[in-house]
Amino acid sequence: MTKTIALVAHDNRKNDLVEWVKHNRNQLQGNRFFATGTTGSLLTNILNNIHLLKSGPLGGDQQLGALIAEEKIDFMIFFWDPMSNQPHDVDVKALLRMTVLYNIPTACNRSSADFLITSPLFTDSEYHPAKKDYTYYLKRQV
Repeated sequence: MTKTIALVAHDNRKNDLVEWVKHNRNQLQGNRFFATGTTGSLLTNILNNIHLLKSGPLGGDQQLGALIAEEKIDFMIFFWDPMSNQPHDVDVKALLRMTVLYNIPTACNRSSADFLITSPLFTDSEYHPAKKDYTYYLKRQV
């Protein structure tokens, strides 16, 4: 079954993500991808079927968050840089919040990305992550 995978990398991690995608091209091929700005542009020579979004600081992280809320993303590979300040740090935090809220399997480094794509669940068409019903929490806050 075809999966939809988000691919994101901060500036200092773009080369790491490109190398990882090259190394795992065969495993990834055949899926659909959404990628932010420059990251996506770097990956179009390696993978087919990449839909380019805006750059992260220009709204790409928010676009991905919206796709997650619409349940259009199955996995996210986000090589983020914990050692650099990001001008759009609030958007990054919101994106990661959405992955947790919607129970999206997310890898933030090469090791976790390797574990994610080599899991039998990665190719299992019957696997659907459980969705948490947050209605109770929303009603409490009103």
